Amino acid sequence: MADVVLLDFWASPFGQRCRIALAEKGVAYEYCEQDLEQKSELLLRSNPVHKKIPVLLHDGRPVCESLIILSYIDEAWPEVAPLLPRDPYARAQAQFWADYIDNKIVDCQTRLLTTKGDAQEQAKKDMIGALETLEAELGDKDYFGDEAFGFVDVAFVTLTPWFYTYEKYGDFSVEEHCPRIMAWAARCRERESVAKALTDAEKVYEIVQEEYGAN
Repeated sequence: MADVVLLDFWASPFGQRCRIALAEKGVAYEYCEQDLEQKSELLLRSNPVHKKIPVLLHDGRPVCESLIILSYIDEAWPEVAPLLPRDPYARAQAQFWADYIDNKIVDCQTRLLTTKGDAQEQAKKDMIGALETLEAELGDKDYFGDEAFGFVDVAFVTLTPWFYTYEKYGDFSVEEHCPRIMAWAARCRERESVAKALTDAEKVYEIVQEEYGAN
């Protein structure tokens, strides 16, 4: 087994975070695609609590949960492309916003895709509100970490291919509500690490329709 192995699934936005971080750091690794229906013994052994991808194996030791993996990657290979600021307060702020993305945006996404009627309408309102909160935090900065592509950008950019699906299921325009977020997303996609990792937006929509049914 290679020194660094990523147990992942090609369309996972959480696994894509890890791929982007490893690429930014220039870390060579073995990509190990997982069947999420028939989970491998390696995955079950490496993540016995949640039994989910992604899992980073470094010298055979597993690290689970994508945001924790990002922090680990940043600390294990600190010399190149730092993801988190060194300043403790700035670091805490970055971790706050990444946690906000995982808790608020992902929750709204789940409700938007799995509900109908009033519940879906509420999920749409909550999603727009959450995106507008991130729009305000981004402001006029190039990236969430100001001039440097970093932790929050990696955490959020892998959800941007899902915007098309949000729009289809919620009948709204992300561009209309959050033009700065859309400009930021385009800027991030200019990075090779991001461009190689992200799933095509229409493919995401197809996958969601297969999973949850047509909107």
